[in-house]
Amino acid sequence: MSISSVIKSIQDIMRKDAGVDGDAQRLGQMSWLLFLKVFDAQEEELELELDDYKTPIPEKLLWRNWATDSQGITGDELLDFVNDELFYSLKNLTAPIDLNPRGHVVREAFSDAFNYMKNGTLLRQVINKLNEIDFTDSKERHLFGDIYEQILRDLQSAGNAGEFYTPRAVTRFIVDRLDPKLGESIMDPACGTGGFLACSFDHVKNNYVKTVADHQTLQKQVHGVEKKQLPHLLCITNMMLHGIEVPVQIKHGNTLNKPLSNWDSNINVIATNPPFGGTEEDGIEKNFPAEMQTRETADLFLQLIIEVLDKDGRAGVVLPDGTLFGEGVKTKIKKMLTEECNLHTIVRLPNGVFNPYTGIKTNILFFTKGEPTQHVWFYEHPYPEGVKNYNKTKPMKFEEFQTEIDWWGSEQDGFASRVETNQAWKVSIEEIIERNFNLDIKNPYQGEVISHDPQELLAQYQTQQQEITQLRSQLKDILGAALQSGVQQSGEQN
Repeated sequence: MSISSVIKSIQDIMRKDAGVDGDAQRLGQMSWLLFLKVFDAQEEELELELDDYKTPIPEKLLWRNWATDSQGITGDELLDFVNDELFYSLKNLTAPIDLNPRGHVVREAFSDAFNYMKNGTLLRQVINKLNEIDFTDSKERHLFGDIYEQILRDLQSAGNAGEFYTPRAVTRFIVDRLDPKLGESIMDPACGTGGFLACSFDHVKNNYVKTVADHQTLQKQVHGVEKKQLPHLLCITNMMLHGIEVPVQIKHGNTLNKPLSNWDSNINVIATNPPFGGTEEDGIEKNFPAEMQTRETADLFLQLIIEVLDKDGRAGVVLPDGTLFGEGVKTKIKKMLTEECNLHTIVRLPNGVFNPYTGIKTNILFFTKGEPTQHVWFYEHPYPEGVKNYNKTKPMKFEEFQTEIDWWGSEQDGFASRVETNQAWKVSIEEIIERNFNLDIKNPYQGEVISHDPQELLAQYQTQQQEITQLRSQLKDILGAALQSGVQQSGEQN
């Protein structure tokens, strides 16, 4: 049985349970169960590898000791165990945590988790289905990553407040261009379910890890913060599936929640798609300098990224068009960005990259801290041949970025090999200052670009309707006049 059909069966079973209401709760329920199963699979590996290994949670709470027997506890007995013993103990873990930091991961993961299911027999059916997946099998583990992303896409097709799943093609392209190395600290300050972190981990592992010691170094390189409980739990599970044994660097909290001046991080690489379109709760903006305060989430994250990057630290950040042309505080942030960092490249993505969650047009900003910007290269990413828009069944593919990769060149020589093409053009900092830091600079080599923006299309439609009405009136007048003159002529002939 394939993993996708296992996941579908689980969702079908949960639909019968009166306690689980809607996709978000189904995913929440599945997440803590998956976490415990993946955690236990890793525990078994650690027990084999390490002498005297001590599990950080009570033995009877390990998945293998209460969940793996398909004929094991069920019904009310299972519900009582889960609600009164399992959840209570994991939320309040203390003693063995000091000996094994994996305990912190469990306590964090369960801090806001909840058992929604009210029917213990259905819960047993869900657990038995989950046991059909073998997380110690590397092929199944890899395949699970795909399914896991599919579940997220299904959940987030109702994306709200700028929380959108970043397409894998965009994630891979950003990480590929930033090229994180072994030993460099890698951060996503709004990590969601860990797409950028998992991709960065794989990039370092595939390109730079040669020894067991290298692998231990890599384990400690990846840092993330996620505000919401469910994505945080999924992110930890994602990290464990990628082989990070102690994902304690994945914090549960709001990155923007402490004063900017209190940050002393020196991060080498930041790859992120911060929430945009949303606003922060009252008081968060007070953590930022007086003249830079705003409630717009993306603007605050951009300031934070500039602050926490080390000298020569580099970032790839997905931002909406609004950041490029926005004024007021946005202008001040862009001025600071170009003064403190070399904003060397803006890749302008076409409409629909984030379909079906949002039609907002987005860009990837690549910058390196430490030297001011002299000029910015823009690259307009075209649709592939024969594609007019992206959708759920035809998403963007990583291979589409090959033209950018071939054109990219090296930051070492100031991108000397770059040339202007129909897609690429260069703008000096003088021109950007003249434009009051409006970075929404259109491609000078392209004719008029057809817009798919609903507001623009509606405005065009209304204009066309008015023009049609005017033409009709003119035609009526002409026809009326012609008929009138025809009647007059025939009258004269008679």
